[in-house]
Amino acid sequence: MAFSYTMQSVRGAADRAVSVARAFLLAEDSASDIHDVQADPRFQARGVDLLWATRGELLGVEVKGDRHGSRRGTYFFELISNVEKNTPGCFLYSAAHLLLLVFLQRLEVHALPLPATRTWFLAHAGRYPLCHTGTRLGTEGYTSVGALVPVRDVLRGVPGARRVPHAAWASPDPQRVPAPA
Repeated sequence: MAFSYTMQSVRGAADRAVSVARAFLLAEDSASDIHDVQADPRFQARGVDLLWATRGELLGVEVKGDRHGSRRGTYFFELISNVEKNTPGCFLYSAAHLLLLVFLQRLEVHALPLPATRTWFLAHAGRYPLCHTGTRLGTEGYTSVGALVPVRDVLRGVPGARRVPHAAWASPDPQRVPAPA
């Protein structure tokens, strides 16, 4: 199975996912602070998009957006970021404490404790099919590879993994919550 994207569409989805993730984290703890570190090379190398200061802890958060309603029942765990350059996927190297997967069509957030999710996945990886995606950068491009893992398997197998529908975290203040895509 393969999908193809442009860098512009990927960046747009990523920006939207981070916006939704920020609103979700603030709904989880309105007194928390969120720092966007996506542009900081020190955090890029660690696979961390946001720092979330909450309840006396500082947590690294990796955010991924999914635009495909037809894949709502699966996660795409990125194993190889760039096949042509042989770079590992963020799912394997991220130092984040929390992986937020944002299903953009529904604004549904899936909060996965990343270290536990990765450990669980590696023990069961052989069960899941791999999927290739292509991303174009002008006339150039690259290929990513990930595993398609059923949401239900992760929610059942990983302690602390949660699916949070939009209605469960949405603020009544329309300025705080992004409009659906």
